[in-house]
Amino acid sequence: MKTSYMVAYTLMVLLLVQEHVRVSAVTCSPAQLSSCVSAITSSTPPSKLCCSKIKEQKPCLCQYLKNPNLQKFINTPNARKVASTCGTPFPKC
Repeated sequence: MKTSYMVAYTLMVLLLVQEHVRVSAVTCSPAQLSSCVSAITSSTPPSKLCCSKIKEQKPCLCQYLKNPNLQKFINTPNARKVASTCGTPFPKC
């Protein structure tokens, strides 16, 4: 019985640590999305780099959408299309 509690506790700690690392590993920087500018401002397909950056910056997208200076670029049909093409659902903030 004591062993099962230790296993459950260990798993819980590992999950919490893993989640913390995942969240804290992202530095929100709109400049990271610079590889997506041509895809967002035209009908050019997004590059692999763009898609990887969108996925990396996904936890930050709501923050970007709340910024009036960024909102006009990010909250557009082309930006939604780029996110969809990259397999990253557009956030509902």
